[in-house]
Amino acid sequence: MKITLLPYAYFQGAFVPSDEAKISIATHSVQYGTGAFGGIRGYLDRSGETINIFRLRDHTKRLMNSARLLRCNLPVDAAGFAKVIEELIERNNPKSNVYIRPYIYKSGIELSPHLKGIDDDFAVYAIPFGDYFQMETPLRLMVSSWMRIEDNIIPSRGKISGGYINSSFAKDQAEEAGYDDAIMLNRAGKVAEASGANLFIVRDGTLITTPVTSDILEGITRRSVIMFARDAGVPVEEREIDRSELYVADEAFLCGTGAQVAVVGSIDGRPVGSGERGPVTAKIQDIFFSLVRGERSDSTYNDLLTRVPIRP
Repeated sequence: MKITLLPYAYFQGAFVPSDEAKISIATHSVQYGTGAFGGIRGYLDRSGETINIFRLRDHTKRLMNSARLLRCNLPVDAAGFAKVIEELIERNNPKSNVYIRPYIYKSGIELSPHLKGIDDDFAVYAIPFGDYFQMETPLRLMVSSWMRIEDNIIPSRGKISGGYINSSFAKDQAEEAGYDDAIMLNRAGKVAEASGANLFIVRDGTLITTPVTSDILEGITRRSVIMFARDAGVPVEEREIDRSELYVADEAFLCGTGAQVAVVGSIDGRPVGSGERGPVTAKIQDIFFSLVRGERSDSTYNDLLTRVPIRP
């Protein structure tokens, strides 16, 4: 997926033209994957007057947790990081949905894979961004032969950049076999998540997802889906999921900043339910998209949005 950056990025403590935000090929994070990133969406409000950033404070808090894992000492806290992102969007003044990519990284130039005592930095860029998946067509997924990395190898609860080679292997395998994405199992043989999204299934009206102890990302959209479902009266279970349960589920969907809430139509060639969007998935999608687009008639969940005004 080729991208075009918005005009300004935040780099080395300043807002600069995006094409000037560059690091050396010898940077520690390039050599050893010692960085962590975030994915944050900003949605154009239906009024056309604001960009609605979804759960900005939660994203920056998770980034700070990733920084702790990497032993990064940054000059900002989560609130300060959020302010940088808000100002970046203000400066770029986009007129469409955007994807915001903050990145914390070991910026030193050293030939050793250790973490302590190496310089740290952070940067942010943004791109115009639509849908990661084709939302009109249910996804075709396969269970990958690549096993999900476990917590005491590379922690999944931090978006550690070097760990995403695991996702790359699974994603390539799925696409080359004609599927849209892969589902990965953990070392115990239980369902973990997709290559870059959390997974939910529905059985007998109950929404089910794997727990955060199953080597998954502690997804912010995942947490939101659980809240939306419970508030709507949908029973929710966080528990381990067997591979065979994927084949007998009534509904399934992926969720995440990129995936949003995307319907799964089949897994390993087996239809999920009717193969189309089911009622529970539809309810969650409707809540999510009406919120982020500013289409709700009430103020429920509005505190999840950071509204950045758009200049004419």
